[in-house]
Amino acid sequence: MELLTWITIGFIMTGCSLLICMKKGMESKLASITIAGEDEKSQREAQLLIWWIVSTTVWGVVSIMLIVLWFNLYFG
Repeated sequence: MELLTWITIGFIMTGCSLLICMKKGMESKLASITIAGEDEKSQREAQLLIWWIVSTTVWGVVSIMLIVLWFNLYFG
């Protein structure tokens, strides 16, 4: 297996494990935001939640691009 294969596998596995580890914390932040209303702490938690969603989306897009590149190089 070449370097691209290991980079792809490592990137996807690391991202999945981080996503699973952080999921419960983000769910609790969302619950506290909906209960607390609009105060300073809930606004900060809302920003963190939005950045978590953005970073998860970017991770997914990069993972898909790495998989497509890998298939293109090995099967194309």
